[in-house]
Amino acid sequence: MLVFYKKNFQNKPGKMRDMTQGSPAKLILQFGFPLFIGLMFQQVYSMVDTMIAGRSIGESAIAAIGASSAVYSLLINFSSGLNNGYGLIVARFFGEGDREKLKKSIACMLVLNIFMAVILTAAALLVIRPLMHLLQTPEEVFGQALKYIMVIVGGLAATIFYNMCAGLLRAVGNSVIPLVFLIFSSVLNIALDALFVICFHSDVSGVAAATVMAQGVSTLLCGAFILKNYKEILPQKIHFKIDRTIRKEMVTTGFSMGLMMSVFDIGSILLQGAINALGMEILAAHTAARRLLVLFMQPQGALSAAAATYVSQNWGAGKTERIKKGMKDVFLMETVWSAAAWGLVLLFGQAMIRLTTGTDNPLILDNAWMNLQINLPLFIPLGILVSLRTCMQGMGCKIAPVVSSFLELLIKIAAAFFVVPFWGYFGASLAEPSTWVVCVLFLIVVFGVKRKELLCQKIKKK
Repeated sequence: MLVFYKKNFQNKPGKMRDMTQGSPAKLILQFGFPLFIGLMFQQVYSMVDTMIAGRSIGESAIAAIGASSAVYSLLINFSSGLNNGYGLIVARFFGEGDREKLKKSIACMLVLNIFMAVILTAAALLVIRPLMHLLQTPEEVFGQALKYIMVIVGGLAATIFYNMCAGLLRAVGNSVIPLVFLIFSSVLNIALDALFVICFHSDVSGVAAATVMAQGVSTLLCGAFILKNYKEILPQKIHFKIDRTIRKEMVTTGFSMGLMMSVFDIGSILLQGAINALGMEILAAHTAARRLLVLFMQPQGALSAAAATYVSQNWGAGKTERIKKGMKDVFLMETVWSAAAWGLVLLFGQAMIRLTTGTDNPLILDNAWMNLQINLPLFIPLGILVSLRTCMQGMGCKIAPVVSSFLELLIKIAAAFFVVPFWGYFGASLAEPSTWVVCVLFLIVVFGVKRKELLCQKIKKK
């Protein structure tokens, strides 16, 4: 069956990529580069959102967007995590060369996403207002923050289905087409931002509407591309009678990835509540620093996503030695980028903060710069952490990465209730990098213990 895929798809540009042969580092970089460009475009238009809002509406708009950013990240990362998990199973069946299981897994992916789009949107709309109160959102920006997040939540389905389409394409080795539609979405988002805020003088709800509309258009185009070009692997009616084993594997892997990513954000929400209580200017500083930190995290995310697909395909093909070599290459690349990011921030960080915020307020600028100085030196353990988590998931080790996310949650809870009230924003800035160090040490120990056990399980299955 694997011969069938190689013969029909492997040599077609932009179609599918078999990652079970060839140089691991070269494959991961080739696959990861479009992911990196796409993620960077996402962050660029996110920063443009902030810049347009800050310069056209005012500092209160930056604070309003920042006040709801943790809730937004929770919803987005949970849905993205679900589809990343589903994609790992699709990639595994692609690596095995089992066409029927591949189609059944794609059918299951579609059904699960329809279900989650309805449930997540309804639940979020119900709880968002009391949650914003619980997070101690400053009164002067509460109305704007609520408007922003309500529009984003209303368009959550578009994000979920874009993640599904992109996850499916990446699972079979195509990281280029999701990039094309993401770039289109980013450019459209910036144009709509300018139209709504600058031309129509909209408030932050216009910024949110631009994001939702751009995401929706991108989703429709990406879905149409799959229907036209991937008919060979799309499920038919018979494939929606999904085997219990496949369904269980999809649900457990998807939810473990979603939980792993969202537990992190639950901690961020609690920490965000403590930061909100420090006032609007500190909130604006935190928003600016987070925008830049997330921008520099994107290469790490791209490498970890590429590594996850690489590991899943090779795990399905039973090529454990390739997995070992590929993971070493990824850890080295993560380390090199993390050191480079630190250097870039030391040189240009303060100028970046001014550009992002459009303000000369020294309280905002100084606190944002302090946050960057604390976080960037610990990007090396962060890079290893994100890659180790996704690689372990790709090998079927689902529990330890989720446990590491719960460790992050506990540390952030402790920071929100015991550190920030006494140390202020300095304590809040220390919280996240502390979690990276603790969690990467935990996962390194667990992976060292579990590696032989996972390999034995794979040999038995073969």
